[in-house]
Amino acid sequence: MKFDGRKYVIIVIFVLIGILYAFKLFYMQVVDETWKLRAQQIAEKRREITPPRAVVFDRDGNKIVSNKTYYNLMMVEKEMDNLDTLAFAKLIGWTKEEVEDRFKTIVAGEGKYYNRHTGKTTSNYQSIRAYPFIKELTAEEMSRIAPHLENFKGFYEEVSSMRDYPYGNGANILGYLAEVTQPEIDKDKFYKPGARIGRAGIERYYEKQFRGEKGVRYIVTSAMNNTVGSFENGKYDTIAKQAPPIHLGLDVELQAYGEKLLKNKKGCIVAIEPSTGEILAMVSSPNYDPNLLVGNRKIRENYPALLKNKDKPLFPRPLASEYMPGSTFKLIQSLIGMQEGVITKDSGFPCNKSVVGCHNHPSAQNVSQAVQMSCNPYYYAVVRRIVQQGKKKSSFEDAEIGLNRWAEYMHSFGLGVRLETDITGLRSGVIPDSKYYDKWYGHHQWKFSTIRSISIGQGEVQLTPLQLANLAAIMANRGWYYTPHFVKSIGNDGPLEKFRVKHRTMVDRIHFDPVVEGMRRVVHEAGGTARRARIDSVIVCGKTGTVENYIGSVKQKNHSVFIAFAPMNNPKIAISVFIENAGGGGGTWAAPTASLMMEQYLKGEVTSTAKEKRILDAVLSTPK
Repeated sequence: MKFDGRKYVIIVIFVLIGILYAFKLFYMQVVDETWKLRAQQIAEKRREITPPRAVVFDRDGNKIVSNKTYYNLMMVEKEMDNLDTLAFAKLIGWTKEEVEDRFKTIVAGEGKYYNRHTGKTTSNYQSIRAYPFIKELTAEEMSRIAPHLENFKGFYEEVSSMRDYPYGNGANILGYLAEVTQPEIDKDKFYKPGARIGRAGIERYYEKQFRGEKGVRYIVTSAMNNTVGSFENGKYDTIAKQAPPIHLGLDVELQAYGEKLLKNKKGCIVAIEPSTGEILAMVSSPNYDPNLLVGNRKIRENYPALLKNKDKPLFPRPLASEYMPGSTFKLIQSLIGMQEGVITKDSGFPCNKSVVGCHNHPSAQNVSQAVQMSCNPYYYAVVRRIVQQGKKKSSFEDAEIGLNRWAEYMHSFGLGVRLETDITGLRSGVIPDSKYYDKWYGHHQWKFSTIRSISIGQGEVQLTPLQLANLAAIMANRGWYYTPHFVKSIGNDGPLEKFRVKHRTMVDRIHFDPVVEGMRRVVHEAGGTARRARIDSVIVCGKTGTVENYIGSVKQKNHSVFIAFAPMNNPKIAISVFIENAGGGGGTWAAPTASLMMEQYLKGEVTSTAKEKRILDAVLSTPK
């Protein structure tokens, strides 16, 4: 019995010890703030090293994005010894008040921590931690400060890097970097306060490929928190790895030339290599120098002005502007009509201006002539046959079936759907189907006569310039395309897998030949609408578009549109040019601009100096 009594006493003692330890652990981890601070102190002995971001090259090996060395002036309050604020302010070119305000800003920027168990609120700021006092100093600025830092204990220089754009072109493609937000830090532990992340362009899309791998250095500190050496002679240190170089399909010289051609104009140019889908140039005008948004200081100085600029230089026109395609749309109407069997390549229709307006020309006797002369009544007749095929007795039900089939064809050309390219900010354009018109008119309350404007690329049809350039690439390839993209290779790995997938349209190869022949005639034969697109010794295939332009009910100058590819056989470049408020037809401004771009790319120089001067001198950026 005595033994049993002692047994229970021992059990009680162990239980009490367990409870005591559990309470102590709870107190240390949850209640007592000193242990939290101690953990932070220990963490400070682990130094993360962030590598420079990947360098970017164009298709010819030109370095278009690099890293430039900058410096941060760091401070550790605990290490300061009777700071002479006035002398320090003089050294860095500030006032005493500005220095004192900066200390307050740093402390306030760390925020507060509320302990829900004790009800106490404490600052997250730690005097033993290093904080950037001044960021993004140039080498010249740092060289004036560094020799005197020994007189100001607690301050030291830290090497940093920021982006540099040697060419100053392609800002709409490359994007820019900005400091991470707290939600981004919480989502991805790679980032720490003050780190930078891709905020637009390919810098944003390929953020993980650009940032590389962090390294870690473990250091030993003294009781006064001074670094006395590396831990275990660097046995556990890891080296930061810069990401492999990024190679673009972009031709930076062509990009720069395109930006030059569109100076004093609103619009865009998109050029694609048809055989690969690589984007050779993507000009958005007006544009800006990407160096204007390098680092927080420049972003604070320049971003508000760019944002408020009425011409919207930050708006990605090639990706997000949705325009009526005008007569460029007739190429696809021809293809669908032949594939559906409602016309043949030899079908002719009279140019009946009582049906829809048109310019003066003979009636087209076949598809090639219809493309060449861009006959509106011809395509009114073609699309009516596509939409109203007589599959249902009710013309309303019949139109529903025909339009939905027409929309399927359009989607196979990448129209009305978002092209999944390697940049953000894309829109899908508009290809109306039966559901679209049901919302406007009601179910079975419309037919072809209601929606006939779609036959000539007007009305509800909306496409982006990137989609138009891809259409030109499809014509060049006679029916297929790779999704347009910028990155040719990440290191030596090539493009992302999705950009190696060949997409085929719903139209058979045989039907492209008469349409392509018509595109050749547009440029090279009498009666064609794009004689200004000719290039000496090169066969260019193109199609003009003249797009009506309204602000409300007020008619403005027409937009000038042109798509093309060259040479006719074994094409090397496909292009779309869209110039807003240009006036005239697509052959007046867009076609010669496209021809200059193609000549520059194919020949490495422009010989049509008079044509070039006319485009460079033109000021077309004012509506009406």
